[in-house]
Amino acid sequence: MFTGLVEGTGEITALTPTADGLRLSATAPFDLAEVKPGDSIAVSGPCLTVVALTARTFTAEVSAETLQRTNLGGKRPGDRVNLERALRLGDRLGGHIVSGHIDCVAVLAKKTVGPQHMQIVLRLPDQWSRYVVEKGSIAVDGVSLTVNSCTGGEVSINVIPFTARHTTLADLQVGHRLNIETDIIGKYVEKLLQPQDSSGRSGVTHELLARHGFL
Repeated sequence: MFTGLVEGTGEITALTPTADGLRLSATAPFDLAEVKPGDSIAVSGPCLTVVALTARTFTAEVSAETLQRTNLGGKRPGDRVNLERALRLGDRLGGHIVSGHIDCVAVLAKKTVGPQHMQIVLRLPDQWSRYVVEKGSIAVDGVSLTVNSCTGGEVSINVIPFTARHTTLADLQVGHRLNIETDIIGKYVEKLLQPQDSSGRSGVTHELLARHGFL
């Protein structure tokens, strides 16, 4: 698990195709002496497992599923990525609960830079925008952010200068594809509100509520 509070940015040094994915190597802004094979690092959102280390870089496996769900397949050596090590028991949860399991890729539809903040508008696929709520949390390329507003498939977010400077968000341009993880709590609530009745049908319906005395 992660918090979405990025520890800093690293640079991709190598991308090596494998039989069913690729290996990604990157530098890190933190001491790699504290990292060991098997540890988890969020790389611009997706949780990846470290499989090898050098004095300056770590290498992680990227599965075919991760390539399909994220923007990592479009990265190139030299690209910057947001990095965060897994949350430790007892750490402060300064962002929100982030699993590192990406739901979808959004497109940056608009970027406005002001004196006090940067505003971005993201366009999400319809099936995922339902999990985004006003003043709720969303992880964008691994960064925990607060939603200003959401209308249809468009999500508006303010990014303060500190966050922009310490992540890759300051580099964003209209059309960029971004890894999105919606709030995991909403997905669990939706699942729990879809009980199956005796016929095998799922979902809370008027018939179901009436039968149990709620209507």
